[in-house]
Amino acid sequence: MKLICPGPGEPPAQPDPYILHAEDGYWIYATGPDGVRLYRSPALTGPWRYEGLALREPGMKEFWAPCVLEIDGHYYMYYSSFPENESDVHREALKVAEAEHPCGPFVYRKTLLPPFSIDAHVVRTGAGLFLFYARNNYDRGRVGTYIVVDRMRDPYTVEGNPVAAVVPTLDEEISVRDHFHPGEHWHTIEGPFYFRKGEDHFLMYSGSSYGNDRYFVGYATAHGAEEDLRRLRFRKYPSADVYAPLLWRNETEEGTGHNSVAEENGVFYIVYHARDVGERPPYDTRTARLGRLHVQGDRLTVERIPDPPDPTDPSSASAAESRRG
Repeated sequence: MKLICPGPGEPPAQPDPYILHAEDGYWIYATGPDGVRLYRSPALTGPWRYEGLALREPGMKEFWAPCVLEIDGHYYMYYSSFPENESDVHREALKVAEAEHPCGPFVYRKTLLPPFSIDAHVVRTGAGLFLFYARNNYDRGRVGTYIVVDRMRDPYTVEGNPVAAVVPTLDEEISVRDHFHPGEHWHTIEGPFYFRKGEDHFLMYSGSSYGNDRYFVGYATAHGAEEDLRRLRFRKYPSADVYAPLLWRNETEEGTGHNSVAEENGVFYIVYHARDVGERPPYDTRTARLGRLHVQGDRLTVERIPDPPDPTDPSSASAAESRRG
């Protein structure tokens, strides 16, 4: 189900949508070239309204994959950006900004990590704050981007002892073939989102590249009462050597990935970006979409929610009337 249909003059895309349930309803923060895009709705299914940019940072561009966390009435945004005069996206670095309200304006406070560091998900447990993020491995094995987790001393300070959480293990995770040398392929595991149900821990991630047909959402699991997330040993579901995506291209949408999760009345929902199959204009058309996320033990499944009939489309109205009859 498409959550947001951009109006005239609004950004056409909502890449990397992060959903937050806070005062005044729901908020979605999305990647933008000149700042973090913000959308607001009184209900999960809409209507959603574009609120402009929640964050700008002078001299910076490409504001990727925001994550927002509320702590003691303050809102902290974790995101990455890099200088306007740079051309190498591997200069992206994770930062934190702060606001008094989920709509912002968020103000840059500190750069947390050196480049390359992207795709933050900060979570709070009984053991404190923990940061999941993506970084690069150039050294050995399946080189590429992978996910680590580290502890935070406070909302502005990373401890600096990252532990690998999810690493590339499959050919389906290759994003660029023969990247540096023939036969040396670049893999991509990014877009972490962690949640927990009882003693089942889930770490969702995106594999490959959104421009590839095989781009997908996968997940890893861990079990137990442990609150220090660095001590968990996440294992890809069903195993490290089996490609079994949770969400991937189907007959209507492609580029499915980089998700967040919302829980409403005990029901889980996945918010992710995708574009319509065959829709590849010269600008980004990844829009935020909603699905039902079923949690059964350590098994996750996604139920795609169909778009409601368009009341302005006579054929849709006729079809809806026929179903009612």
